[in-house]
Amino acid sequence: MRILITGITGRIGANLAAALVRQGHQVRGLVWPRDPRTENLKPLGVELVEGTITSEQDLTHAVEDIEVVYHLGAAFQGGGPFTDSEYFEINVRGTFNMLEVVRQTSSLRQLIFASSDALYDKYVPGGMEGPITEGTPSQPRGAYALSKELGENLCLGYARSYAVSTTVLRFAMVRAADEILSFPQFFLSEMRGSHRELEDLWEGEERLVLLRDALGRPFKKHIADVRDIVLGCLCALDVEKAFGQVYQLAGPSPFTWEEAALHLNKLLGIPIVDVEVGGVPTHYEFDLSKAQREINFNPQYGLGRMIEDAWSFKAGKTTDVLPHG
Repeated sequence: MRILITGITGRIGANLAAALVRQGHQVRGLVWPRDPRTENLKPLGVELVEGTITSEQDLTHAVEDIEVVYHLGAAFQGGGPFTDSEYFEINVRGTFNMLEVVRQTSSLRQLIFASSDALYDKYVPGGMEGPITEGTPSQPRGAYALSKELGENLCLGYARSYAVSTTVLRFAMVRAADEILSFPQFFLSEMRGSHRELEDLWEGEERLVLLRDALGRPFKKHIADVRDIVLGCLCALDVEKAFGQVYQLAGPSPFTWEEAALHLNKLLGIPIVDVEVGGVPTHYEFDLSKAQREINFNPQYGLGRMIEDAWSFKAGKTTDVLPHG
């Protein structure tokens, strides 16, 4: 198939492009002029066209003869800083522009839109009571999350109004496996300023933190290895049942801070401090059953495997870990 990826130079976009090329697809990428990361794509042999998603003219050129668009390009929290106006222009106006161009393109079979779990209010007193599903009410806070909800609504609205075959994928927090060994929330030096209880424990030497809430439960979080996000993007490709639908993507299961601390202690030899902290805890997970059932999404990279793969990668052993750079 002939496939366009916006945001192709990003972590997900570049690895998705590589996977699609391996499957025999023809891949085109829309790139910002003078984006230095295009050098990383040269070995793939993908076609690159310069332009921005804020220009309908650029998009019209980019989607010519394209069958599927992966719309990953966006202003996001880790890539800024961006103003509220920039979030709107890039994420909302850019998505509107793409949908307008796509509905005029006769060759287009599907548009796959990258959304975010930032739509959910995951951090609530006592933690989330049950797993988050695609039907959990969205409660976006801040310009980025608001722009993603508006982008989703545009995609689903175009599916209803103009029969544009859109699919929305909500990504959990994405990490490459090699980042997990230094994930800031696992280390006392990084977390001591966030809780008084942790500040009191700091004695100048690094410690792993096993955070517990006021009920004594370890903090719980559900993230995604970039390899599983790429898998989810592939699973949604040209699946008719997925048209007009929303799917949550994440790793195979959530992890607890206890699991993380024990894994990292074994590998890094850093002592653990086990501490209850006040305030709103991290305690949530996603129900992935809709994606598993309808697009056959079966993620493979839980926290334990991410840590082991990162350690092997660091030691120079051969793994399929995708570096974050």
